[in-house]
Amino acid sequence: MKFVHIADMHFDSPFVNLSDKGILGDLRRLEQRKILKKIIEYSKQNQIEYLFISGDLYDHKYVKRSTIEYINHLFEEIPNTQIFISPGNHDPYTKNSYYNKFNWSKNVTIFSNKIEKVEKEGIHIYGYGFDDFYCTDCGMEKLELDDLDKINILVIHGTLDGASLEEKQYNSMTRRMLEEKKFDYIALGHIHKLDKSTHMVDPGSTVSLGFDELGEHGMIVGDIQKGNLKLEFVPLDEEAFKEIHMEISNLLSKEELIEKINDLEISNKEYIKIILTGNRNFEINKYEILKYIENERIIKIKDNTQIAYDLEKIANETTLKGLFVKEMLEKLRKPEITEEEKHIIEKSIEIGIEALE
Repeated sequence: MKFVHIADMHFDSPFVNLSDKGILGDLRRLEQRKILKKIIEYSKQNQIEYLFISGDLYDHKYVKRSTIEYINHLFEEIPNTQIFISPGNHDPYTKNSYYNKFNWSKNVTIFSNKIEKVEKEGIHIYGYGFDDFYCTDCGMEKLELDDLDKINILVIHGTLDGASLEEKQYNSMTRRMLEEKKFDYIALGHIHKLDKSTHMVDPGSTVSLGFDELGEHGMIVGDIQKGNLKLEFVPLDEEAFKEIHMEISNLLSKEELIEKINDLEISNKEYIKIILTGNRNFEINKYEILKYIENERIIKIKDNTQIAYDLEKIANETTLKGLFVKEMLEKLRKPEITEEEKHIIEKSIEIGIEALE
């Protein structure tokens, strides 16, 4: 039995960082449509019997009806492919959700907030869907499979082995518990990172949503028989979020930094985050610098530099500058200081030293 497994498409995501850069947010949303079309075409050409969508197909707060109609129209193009959707925390099955009030194609099954089983020839497909933006217990621990001779598949959105309070709010399940259930394949979603190390598979987000989702993104293609599982990851996203580390210890001014950034060769298929490293010899205002960057594909600048001054040496000077630095260093050494406060104090030292030169 051949299947495709995707998750976390997040149709109509606002792409906040990209939306600040002209039409890039709109282009990324068009890319989402293009990629779903690729999945549908692949399913047609390869006679895919099942398409599993493990949550967050769209963003409930932002999705437009026209987008839902577009998605459903594509689903109608593969009537011989059975589509199973497990609503997640971004697209829960609520009273006013499109899962509830839209007339979906006949080949689409949408799971609700009770674990359901759909019987097909030789196959049992189980699923569960969020009915709210949080889920602390889906009831999976109580489930017992009733026919282990069949191919048993679970389609679900949630966290594996969630440790933090936040993780536990998104349907946290343990690997051990799921292993004990004896499913032949578990189609997961939620983490946005590819994990196909076992039969519990998270394909990651189909389209990268930002700089915390570097690397390839796409779909899982599977072929399953009882006792035999073959999986392949197929990249789909032609665009990529990338980080460039830039050492600036030898730069002496903001103007030099801007020139160096503008000299970078960047593909029109890349979204770039520049991480500044080394010792800075001038004040860096990343938001101001971004205004002068010519390439709109440079989305963010992160300042990981350190002050180039020898602060301990300056603090020992019997000057106004020395007294100022000594007092600021005492603030930096306080154990309760946060990273944000540390950054503000370091910037204050830098500006103060320049003013007292």
